[in-house]
Amino acid sequence: MDPETVPQEITTLVGREVYSKNGVFVGEVEDIRLDLDRQAVTGLALHQLNNELFSDQARSSRGVIIPYRWVQAVGDVVIVNDVVERLRKADSDGDSEEVAA
Repeated sequence: MDPETVPQEITTLVGREVYSKNGVFVGEVEDIRLDLDRQAVTGLALHQLNNELFSDQARSSRGVIIPYRWVQAVGDVVIVNDVVERLRKADSDGDSEEVAA
């Protein structure tokens, strides 16, 4: 069986580093948010956050949860949309998108 077609356990995501598609470190996967009714992953709980991307409030909490729809690829690392990078810019403008902490 081809290794790429073998289903992977979602727990293999835990501990993987998360980067934006531009190569900026975002954080590390600590846990996974699931929707049990739909049997789908809905979010990734990150810790060890990049201090330059997240506000002081997010850094002082346990971490953040990013929507799984932001994930573009999963391999040795997790690649997410560059929307994560825009959070900091929007936060400085006062128009930040909500990211759960």
